[in-house]
Amino acid sequence: MLNFELLVKSPVFMGLDAAKLEDILDGIHYQIRKFDKNEQVVHSGDPCVDLMLVLSGSVKGEMADYNGKTIKIEDIPAPRPLAAAFLFGQNNRFPVNVIANEEVSLLCISRPEFLKILQKDQRILTNYLNSISSRAQFLSSRIKFLSFKTIRQKIAHYLLDLAGDRLAVVELPLSQAQLAEFFGVTRPALARAMGEMAAEGLMEVQRRTIRILDKGKMNDLLNG
Repeated sequence: MLNFELLVKSPVFMGLDAAKLEDILDGIHYQIRKFDKNEQVVHSGDPCVDLMLVLSGSVKGEMADYNGKTIKIEDIPAPRPLAAAFLFGQNNRFPVNVIANEEVSLLCISRPEFLKILQKDQRILTNYLNSISSRAQFLSSRIKFLSFKTIRQKIAHYLLDLAGDRLAVVELPLSQAQLAEFFGVTRPALARAMGEMAAEGLMEVQRRTIRILDKGKMNDLLNG
């Protein structure tokens, strides 16, 4: 049975109450699929023919960089959708591998059935358009990040992006092990690069708190 209280927190269905969403989905055909921890949910290049929403657990998107190393793009927890921006279009295929971080259940709604839903409520259509626009912006940013060749460049870009124009002190949302996975490097290599940047006076590191000491030199790294 669907948890409609959870589903209305999804980017696709936000703004609706649970009773309204239950009414909208009445008569809509869908499937609930389950996956075990570390099981592959989809392969990169698989056709994207269903809207897929995480109902429980979380999955991660991964892809190989130019050197063949596996890069984690992001974790996708419930109740977010998978690859919503690729459901329509000429080349509607999954851009990354999707793997279950833990036991996962997914709500799968076929494209024709999802079109029926979009026709039932304009808020869902608006939510969906906003969602795919946000995903396109995220993927554009991630592609730019992956174009940096050195660990130092990736660290600089990541920290400057967190800091924005105003902040000089940032709190890392990820552990060093998670950052290493996010960057597609080993943990010792990441720690060594951060230590070098600290020794050069670019930043100070106190556990997860980073003080950026020289934004100008960090920006220079990105152009090096």
